[in-house]
Amino acid sequence: MNNNNLMDENGENRLNWSVCWLLPALALAYYIAFIPHQSYQYPLHVDDWIHFANAQAILSAGSTTYPNPLWDGVYSLSNNLEAGFQLFWGIFHQISGVSWLTIFRFFPGIILVLTVLATYIFAQRLGFGVEAAFFAALIPTTVGILGPAFLVPVALGIFFVALTLFVAFHFQTIGGYVAVFIFTCFLLAIHAPSAVCLVLILLPYIILNLKGNTRHSLLLLLVIAVPFLAPFPWIFKMLLPTAMKLLTPEPLPEYIDFPRIIRTYGYVPMALCLVGTFWLAVKGGKKYYGLVLGLLALLLMLVVYFTFHYGLDIMYTRGLMFMMLLVGVVAGAGLAAVRRLELPPGVVEAIRIPQITNHLGNFLALVLVGLTLWFGIPLRQGIEYYHLINDADYEAFVWVKENVGAEHQKAVLDPSKALPFRIITGKKVFTWVFTEPKPNDIQAAKFLTDGCVDTEFLRKNGISLVYTTRGCQNPALIEVSKNVFLLPPFLK
Repeated sequence: MNNNNLMDENGENRLNWSVCWLLPALALAYYIAFIPHQSYQYPLHVDDWIHFANAQAILSAGSTTYPNPLWDGVYSLSNNLEAGFQLFWGIFHQISGVSWLTIFRFFPGIILVLTVLATYIFAQRLGFGVEAAFFAALIPTTVGILGPAFLVPVALGIFFVALTLFVAFHFQTIGGYVAVFIFTCFLLAIHAPSAVCLVLILLPYIILNLKGNTRHSLLLLLVIAVPFLAPFPWIFKMLLPTAMKLLTPEPLPEYIDFPRIIRTYGYVPMALCLVGTFWLAVKGGKKYYGLVLGLLALLLMLVVYFTFHYGLDIMYTRGLMFMMLLVGVVAGAGLAAVRRLELPPGVVEAIRIPQITNHLGNFLALVLVGLTLWFGIPLRQGIEYYHLINDADYEAFVWVKENVGAEHQKAVLDPSKALPFRIITGKKVFTWVFTEPKPNDIQAAKFLTDGCVDTEFLRKNGISLVYTTRGCQNPALIEVSKNVFLLPPFLK
């Protein structure tokens, strides 16, 4: 599609045509994000549950300084850098009245749809909006690096990065600079790594504009730099340790399952990304060069960390999401280049079949889209996700919340289910698993495996509530509901 004109040679309005192709991409995006939620109505990832707990705690306290709902101590802006994300969803929940389970199940898909829409309007003015939107819809989600199927800050961050790129690349007005400033502030409030990735992506474009468009370059630099000064009082103590980490090589986190990125995203999109990189470089221009160099800047950061282990692990694990967003955009450029492929005049003369010579590019583009979907959708359907609880667990936890009094304040149960139990019931737990099993997790698992017979363990740790699906052989415990046991003399 022509950059500056939405009308083809025959005068037909091609904007409506592109919108018609956009709608399937939006539907695909929602389906991709909804795949792990189809038969599961609860939050999926442990990070989902943690944000759930903190959002409820912020609402209960009426402040961003509140008792930590999961560990001992107090949370504030200085040690909870994702408080903005939790506050955002807490306010949304209160204003809209939408239940938490509905939010965690259906809104990841809505956010990915908005991300694809933002990618479309960004790339449309570059000449490949629909193509970029198609590949943005295929951004995968894995347990190790998260993604748009989870209600996590990085998923919302991808949307705002795409939206900010649209404004930064295509608007040079006061309103545009104010919008970039607001979006950057919001990214810092919900997820600082997203804001850092935005800076990395925009920096090459800003540098390119120093020559010939200095005003735009300096104003963009100003509006993305100033927001980083706002949280300075809260993060001052973290600056030196963070700087030391940048200079100290660290092994990759063992608890994260790093996916094979090329295979996970797809071989066709990756190949088209290479085609798109070459095509954009040949076309030239600050916007095209800025897009390609922004992708290369992200890749450089990731390669340095993955190869030499210098950097922050959070920037690598979350930076992969933004890399795949840009890979999708550039792959869209590659698909547009294929779609516009024209045969040399000599070949056209030799073939003399207009149905082939006039539509070869469109045919090849459809084949590549078909191959992408043929391999990509089953791959995304086959990604495994863990479930912390099932329907029986949830019903039991709700029963405990409604029927077990405040005198029973501490429980022991399967450590993998303990986090949802604490959030749903509001009661303390002996231990819960976050990343790797701890000694307390092993001790709790042994207690349950042995049939809950160690009464001294319960009394020593102030535990009066046991939840287990394995049954208890301890006569001191009384089963008050299915799989729920209480220890006298705490029982009324």
